[in-house]
Amino acid sequence: MRLIYLKPKLNDLSQGSRIAFVRQFRQLTQDELADKLKLNGERKRRTIANYENGMRTPKDDRLLEIANILNVKKNSIKEYDFKEPIDIIYSLMWLEELYPEYQIDLPITYYNGNTLSISKFMKEWYEMRLKRSKREITYEEYIEWKLNF
Repeated sequence: MRLIYLKPKLNDLSQGSRIAFVRQFRQLTQDELADKLKLNGERKRRTIANYENGMRTPKDDRLLEIANILNVKKNSIKEYDFKEPIDIIYSLMWLEELYPEYQIDLPITYYNGNTLSISKFMKEWYEMRLKRSKREITYEEYIEWKLNF
């Protein structure tokens, strides 16, 4: 039997949708993720489904466990409150997955207290998108970079 890899689809920018995207990118089922989290009982899949559909929000320690299992930075799947520049950075990267046909072009230089981190990100993101467009890296390598920036 031959398995076909289907590129995951991001439904929206919610935390749950991002967790589902990464889980699918890692080719895990909800049951497999629940098992790796050591959830038990008949409702173990429901816990994951509730995280993914926004009915429940994982607590910080559980979110860190999920991030470790999915091999991503916690910042890529946390809820964003936009108090830190990293929330803006990850939101932009997720927007690119939500609207892949739309090219996000932002200036590389910002003039505020967060200049260095955002400018560094914009430069690196530009370089990674260029590598992707030239097919120097695969889609999977590009997503890996984004999930672990």
